[in-house]
Amino acid sequence: MSLNNWFSKGMTFTEYVNYMQVNRPELEGVYKELELNHEDVQYFSELKNKNLRIITLTADWCGDAALCVPVLQRLAEVASIETRFLIRDENLELMDQYLTNGTSRSIPIFIFIDEKGEEQAVWGPRSPEVQQFVSEKRTELPPQDAPDFPDKQKAMFASFKKTVTTEPRYWQSVVSDVRKRLETRICQ
Repeated sequence: MSLNNWFSKGMTFTEYVNYMQVNRPELEGVYKELELNHEDVQYFSELKNKNLRIITLTADWCGDAALCVPVLQRLAEVASIETRFLIRDENLELMDQYLTNGTSRSIPIFIFIDEKGEEQAVWGPRSPEVQQFVSEKRTELPPQDAPDFPDKQKAMFASFKKTVTTEPRYWQSVVSDVRKRLETRICQ
């Protein structure tokens, strides 16, 4: 299936938010509270003439998506980029074309396409700062075969989600990393 067809299949941002049942409050909080600096607004505004669109592979249960989806949506709005959202597990044919490190179905993944439906850039699932944070949190976990591992892992993910959806420095790390990716892939 072409990327244009995948885009057509996706939900709008409003439809996706209305679909959500797990992380909706966190996503809406980041979306509402995110403040973009003047330089970022100027950069993303200049993308308006590129006629880009974004296909997002995501899932409501994903803490990374609760952070990244609202940030990317706000950037898309500044740049007049249409967005569509596909649920990862319902769209594995596309997801498997965008595996993290060639093996993992990590989300969210944002596929920037032009008006012809050709891929221009891909970003996700995390900024380097968010990856470093989660890597540090993982070092605190017991071995996977430890009896308390499942409970400790669940608590770690809950703490991770709370931190990245309430601390603006992580939001800005996403903005900066997306901008860096687009600057290298999409010329002005």
